[in-house]
Amino acid sequence: MSLKQRVEEVLDQVRPTLQADGGDIELLDVSEDGIVKVQLTGACGSCPFSTMTLKHGVEARLKDMIPEVKEVLSI
Repeated sequence: MSLKQRVEEVLDQVRPTLQADGGDIELLDVSEDGIVKVQLTGACGSCPFSTMTLKHGVEARLKDMIPEVKEVLSI
């Protein structure tokens, strides 16, 4: 399974939590050096806590589940 597929699987696990608050997350790119680019959409895109959600929620979960992930960036 590719790194991108593994990242998508983890995002599918966190997606319901984001959707419950009126938002979502879209995977844009996964580089070979472990940089994941996403876009927070809906309520998450304009939420003042989106950076915390991204770093302490999404990024932490991805790093925990997939050690190759180095950073998650929101575009």
